[in-house]
Amino acid sequence: MTLLLRYRLSLSVFITGLILSGITAFPLLHELSLISSWIGISDPAGYKSLSGLQHWIGFVFFGLQQTYANYPFLAYGTDWLAFGHLIIALFFIGPFIDPLKNEWVLYCGIAACIAVFPLALICGPIRQIPLFWTLIDCSFGLFGLLPLLYCLSLTRRMRKLQGP
Repeated sequence: MTLLLRYRLSLSVFITGLILSGITAFPLLHELSLISSWIGISDPAGYKSLSGLQHWIGFVFFGLQQTYANYPFLAYGTDWLAFGHLIIALFFIGPFIDPLKNEWVLYCGIAACIAVFPLALICGPIRQIPLFWTLIDCSFGLFGLLPLLYCLSLTRRMRKLQGP
């Protein structure tokens, strides 16, 4: 398998992750309804009697139900979050097409992935997000970082092969 093909496959994984993260930010209430039913939550209003992950999912589901019913405009914020993920994915088309000319985009992506950690570790506790969920959020930075670092190493190898 050529360096370029490995590069494009790895970058495709990253782009796909951004697109999926974006698309899944639109139907949050429906997704939480499905997850709640899968893990046995029949009434999210009774989240206080639940424990562990059930408590957290029930609490979030109940909060979203109340928010969407009383303040639907707040969901517009997650619509913009979703849109942002989709737009960021577009920026990685440049490096997909021409890795050597667009290496700078990888550096921006790497910086963004690294920035996930302080954001989650600082804002998570401020927003009363449980530690296990904050660590899940941090994993997005880690799982984004891995293909980008691999792409960066492949870019350097391609540059060496290209010569001056």
